[in-house]
Amino acid sequence: MNMYQFYQDAYQTVLDTSVVSLTEQRLILADTIFYPHGGGQPGDTGALLVDGRRIDILDTRYNQDRSQIEHHLAEPLTLEPGTQVSLQLDWDRRYRLMRMHTCLHLLCHLIKDPVTGGNVGEQQSRAEFDLTEPLDKRVLEQQLNDLIAQGAEVSTEWLPESVLDEQPDLVRTMSVQPPRGQGSIRMVRIARNDYLLDYQPCGGTHLRNIAEVGQVRVPSIKSKGKQNKRINIELVD
Repeated sequence: MNMYQFYQDAYQTVLDTSVVSLTEQRLILADTIFYPHGGGQPGDTGALLVDGRRIDILDTRYNQDRSQIEHHLAEPLTLEPGTQVSLQLDWDRRYRLMRMHTCLHLLCHLIKDPVTGGNVGEQQSRAEFDLTEPLDKRVLEQQLNDLIAQGAEVSTEWLPESVLDEQPDLVRTMSVQPPRGQGSIRMVRIARNDYLLDYQPCGGTHLRNIAEVGQVRVPSIKSKGKQNKRINIELVD
């Protein structure tokens, strides 16, 4: 199980760490607060601070075998392994993505049909469902905002991978299965006291409470097949 700092505290914005390797502007560090692209959520951006210099980090992604996280630098740089550096997260962008991602989980509470796809974006996010009944976007928008206004705590836990074999219904997505091979699966729980709103595998970064999502709108519900519908959401502010 990789316990990077973005798993420990999604609200941490700065980190002192050290260089593991740097190849072709792809920097691997001993630890990071930068979330790597995955699960429909974009990789984080921000800056690397070293020796009085500030170098933009344009993207964050796993390497080919997903064993390490690469920070994509905006310009060439020479850094020896062990060099002490600091990371500075683009917090405004990350926080919008956290609000969006958490809101998509709330759609999974309101819509019980299987999830066929999804994507987290800064300006607009989407979730796709294999719907059994038609949806009214204005009704859904009101339900979402009512749910957000009530608030609910968001927490995470790690469970053995075997739980997905024992309880396959925990996986809501039809097309994408949680990555296996590390022995543990990260679960995201959204609950108000003892009332469970959502509980499913997810590696993304989330809010502490759904009230932080703020007001949202549902600009469109589009057909992507006979029953497959794409629901778009936007943050009002």
